[in-house]
Amino acid sequence: MEREELFQKVAEIISEKLNIPIEDIDEDSHLIEDLGADSLDAFDLVMVFEDEFGIKLEDAEIENLLTVKDIVDLLSKKLAEQE
Repeated sequence: MEREELFQKVAEIISEKLNIPIEDIDEDSHLIEDLGADSLDAFDLVMVFEDEFGIKLEDAEIENLLTVKDIVDLLSKKLAEQE
C-alpha cells in the first residue's frame, strides 16, 4: 500500500472515530493536543487499525503513537513486514 493511500485510510478512520472533519487531519496532527483524542479513543483507534490492516500492535509500539505520522509510519512498517 502506498504511503498516501495509507495516510488517507488512517485519516478516514480517525475522522470517523473522533467525529472530526477529515480535512482537519494531516500527518503532523497530534492525536491528543490537535485532534482531542483521549486514552479510550486511542485504544479504540488501535483496535480498528489492527482489524482494518490485519496486524498486531504491541504495547511498546502503541505508547509511541503521538501523531498521525507516527501511526502511518508504524502501519507502513508492519505492513511491509507481512509482504
